Amino acid sequence: MEEAIRILVVDDEPDIRRICRILLETGGYTVLEAATGAEAVEQVRQHPELDLILMDIQMPIMDGYEATKIIRSFNNKNAQIPIIAMTANAFEEDRKMAISKGMNDHIAKPIDVKKVEEVIISVLK
Repeated sequence: MEEAIRILVVDDEPDIRRICRILLETGGYTVLEAATGAEAVEQVRQHPELDLILMDIQMPIMDGYEATKIIRSFNNKNAQIPIIAMTANAFEEDRKMAISKGMNDHIAKPIDVKKVEEVIISVLK
């Protein structure tokens, strides 16, 4: 049996994390959660087996851009983990900003399940 893809969902809103968890687990993914960028960095340190991160941008304590910068500075394979911005900021300049900050792609909220699946497949190729 093939091992499930492991995704870290990072968002300060518990309802967003819960919805993402339900949608992703229904799709066969394994899901971990973090409520801040700082928690995301720690989860990545503790779970080198992660395959992908869905990262909110605007969070307290540490935003998604700063968390991405720290993760990209790791001196191991986790520095290359695909990170997808997941934000209400849905304009083209927001997508360009996410890419320029080291993220691999951008998904606008509210979450479109088909779009999330397409981006996950595209990023993990």
